[in-house]
Amino acid sequence: MDSLASWSKRFRIQKTDPDRRLVFGTASTSTQAGRVVVDHDQDRIEPEELERAAYAFTSGPRALGEMHDRIGVGVLVESLVTTADKRAALGIPGDDVSWWVGFKVEDDSTWQGVTSGQFGEFSIGGTAKRSPVGRSEEHTSELQSRQYLVCRL
Repeated sequence: MDSLASWSKRFRIQKTDPDRRLVFGTASTSTQAGRVVVDHDQDRIEPEELERAAYAFTSGPRALGEMHDRIGVGVLVESLVTTADKRAALGIPGDDVSWWVGFKVEDDSTWQGVTSGQFGEFSIGGTAKRSPVGRSEEHTSELQSRQYLVCRL
C-alpha cells in the first residue's frame, strides 16, 4: 500500500563563491555507477522522478532555507539533473544521475554560517508517496509538495 512520508537527504556543499555569496553542490542523487541509490530508510528516487521534482522546484518556490525552519534565506541560481542524455550532450563522463544546484545566499546570518562551516551541506526535503518495490524492504518515492533545499548543521 502506498503511503505519504516525510523525507530528507543531505549532501555536502562542494563549492562556494564568496564574492557573490553563492553555494553549489549536489542536492540529491538517484543513481551511482548505473544503480539506483537506496538510502538508510530503504527509499530510492528513480531518475525520471528526480528530474520531475527538480523541474517542479525550479518552476515553483526556488527558495533556500536554513535548518528546515527559515525558508527564504536565498534563491536558486543554477540547476541541472545529470541524466544520461544531458551528460552525453555536454561531454560529461560517467553515468550517475544527480541534481546539481547553486544558490545565492541573501541572508547575512546564513551566509556567515556557510563561511564558518556551521552549514556545510544541502538537505532536500518535503513529502513523498512511498510505494514498495517488489518483495524487498525498499520503497520508491514519488516526490510530492513542499519541496525545499536547505543549508543545515
